[in-house]
Amino acid sequence: MASILDEIVARKRVDIARCREREPVEALREAALQAPPPPPFASALRSARVGLIAEAKRRSPSAGAIREPFDPAAIVSAYERAGAQACSVLMDEPYFGGGESDFRAARAACRLPLLYKEFVVDPWQVWHARCIGASAVLLIAGVLDTAELASFGGLCREAGLEALVEVHDAAQMAMAVEAGAACVGVNNRDLRTFTVSLETTLTLAERAPPGCTLVGESGISSSEDVVRLRDGGVHAVLVGEHLLRQPDLALAVRNLMELAWASS
Repeated sequence: MASILDEIVARKRVDIARCREREPVEALREAALQAPPPPPFASALRSARVGLIAEAKRRSPSAGAIREPFDPAAIVSAYERAGAQACSVLMDEPYFGGGESDFRAARAACRLPLLYKEFVVDPWQVWHARCIGASAVLLIAGVLDTAELASFGGLCREAGLEALVEVHDAAQMAMAVEAGAACVGVNNRDLRTFTVSLETTLTLAERAPPGCTLVGESGISSSEDVVRLRDGGVHAVLVGEHLLRQPDLALAVRNLMELAWASS
């Protein structure tokens, strides 16, 4: 039986084929290589005791609507004021309510590095990310094989972008190691079942590529969670839903990160 991830990826391939017809990848590449360099991503994450990638996400298949009204510019501005090191902006529209307009609004509203949070299956998306001001692109090991991870990683470097390779289990971490990933995110949410456990990151941390920037993703909802992940070897956390459900986003960031930022 096909999972929601399989469904999303199948639809993504169709959608990107249409994008390529409207805007050829060659034209995107030319525009991307003329764009100003984006702010660095991994070094920003490592500039704090624990880096925070704060996410702007309208909805998800598992949670439904997360924040209404949803104003990406106001959201990332609040994150920046509160001290986040980077922001993540959803690109998928059918399942997550994201898209280029949200990303461009976020880019115009803050100076932080932005993660192009997408189900990347085509080089078009990498060049598109560079054109609209991304610093990094998400590459999902549950969607791509090892050769594709390595190929897309090389394409990101050519485009002047960093790649955040997302894994969920030991086999996918081994793929990240083989692909030469320099920045690895461990998703505590299984994208096929949507079950969540912080133990996923803690278990896989010791298998991460040597010297990589390690990011814990999903299921993080307290300062204690952040400290636990930090003490387990994580350099940064990616948090969206927990922050977005709070009325005061800046206060939510400070409350989440206070213990990790205040203690050694």
